[in-house]
Amino acid sequence: MHFVIQAAYFVAAVLFIYGLKKMSSPVTARRGIVWAGIGMFVAVLVTFFQPGLQGFGNYLLMFIAIAIGGGAAWVSGKRVAMTDMPQMIALYNGMGGGAAAAIAAVELIKHDPMSQTLQLIAVLGALIGTVAFSGSLIAFAKLQGIMRKTMRYPSQKIVNMAVFGVTVVFGLIIGFGGTGYSGFVLFLFFVFALAFGVMMTVPIGGADMPVVISLYNALTGLAVGFEGFVLGNPAMMIAGVVVGSAGTLLTQLMAKAMNRSLANVLFSNFGGGGGAESSEDVTGSLKPIEASDAGVMMAYANKIIIVPGYGMAVAQAQHKIWELTQLLVDRGVTVKFAIHPVAGRMPGHMNVLLAEAGVPYDMIFDLDEINNEFATADVAMVIGANDVVNPVARTNPDSPIYGMPILNADKAQNVIVIKRGQGAGFSGVENALFYADNTRMLYGDGQKVAGELIQAVKTL
Repeated sequence: MHFVIQAAYFVAAVLFIYGLKKMSSPVTARRGIVWAGIGMFVAVLVTFFQPGLQGFGNYLLMFIAIAIGGGAAWVSGKRVAMTDMPQMIALYNGMGGGAAAAIAAVELIKHDPMSQTLQLIAVLGALIGTVAFSGSLIAFAKLQGIMRKTMRYPSQKIVNMAVFGVTVVFGLIIGFGGTGYSGFVLFLFFVFALAFGVMMTVPIGGADMPVVISLYNALTGLAVGFEGFVLGNPAMMIAGVVVGSAGTLLTQLMAKAMNRSLANVLFSNFGGGGGAESSEDVTGSLKPIEASDAGVMMAYANKIIIVPGYGMAVAQAQHKIWELTQLLVDRGVTVKFAIHPVAGRMPGHMNVLLAEAGVPYDMIFDLDEINNEFATADVAMVIGANDVVNPVARTNPDSPIYGMPILNADKAQNVIVIKRGQGAGFSGVENALFYADNTRMLYGDGQKVAGELIQAVKTL
């Protein structure tokens, strides 16, 4: 039986890795999720045959847990809107970290003798999982709009480091304490770890949430991997290491896309919506345009590049944008979509929305693939994007976003910006693109404006 269990865990691990590989391309991502799901089913099923778990009481608790967790995930997954996907991902990341921390808590509460190495690994996994849990809950609250303000207070970094230091001290007492540490010390360890996760996340602004979500995803994977070593569970080890390494690489890529270090994201308090520049710092004026005129401009263009952002998600305009695209393509216009790595509120957010609307994958391009094509575009239509198309990232060394790779929308012959109002983006930096000579502002709700553009094109 032992051989069968280990073989099943090996098969589950292979399916995890294969599924993750398939997820690297939007064309095969759906199949990747299915294969990874099969791997998870195998891992859960074989757990019922683990030695020591036999017994009606254990099985009953396992079935109850699966029913509650699976039922909640099924209902929430069916009901969640695509615009709310980032906060759902943040919440699910937190649940994974919390589960790893709970496993560590159970093992440490037992006070069963274990090697010092395993005990230290259990403590480390508990610390990482707990921080990921509470931090992800704050990220969820920010994205959901429950927590609307970025909380900052005097000497915040010093206080945070003090809390972290106390947490580490309690962790060392437990890690090197054998079976002699008290339950109260363990309780304080988890309390301070939870507090640190909250305190580390509350000052981070909305513009940095994609990086934060990715970071906590990596931490959750590491926590699961560590607890897999403690339990001697190969599936947890491999799945945790794979998720942790993938999340770490993604976090690095996201930070690079913003031209900022991870430390800068976590500790600079940037991205909270504070006004870093005013309209007086840019030249030119905002020039509005009517939907009818914009429709004519697009209908007679040869090439259009559409740049979607979070505003498109909020307006749920992706279906109307795809309908407009189909009309333009029928008229012989070449239409492409340009996606910035940090567009939206999580990695791949825009890709998911466009795929939901039915946009073919071969029409969607990343920054590196399409940036050189803006110079050959008749029209660049920006809907809901802001900081990721701001030219000051290239031109103004004093700007907070200077050096951040951006989509070169300003190099198109004409730029149409669909925007609800005249406010700045999440970084608080005024967008010089909006004041450029070749830019026209089309104000209004993204879905409503897209509908007006569709009618304008249909009348031609």
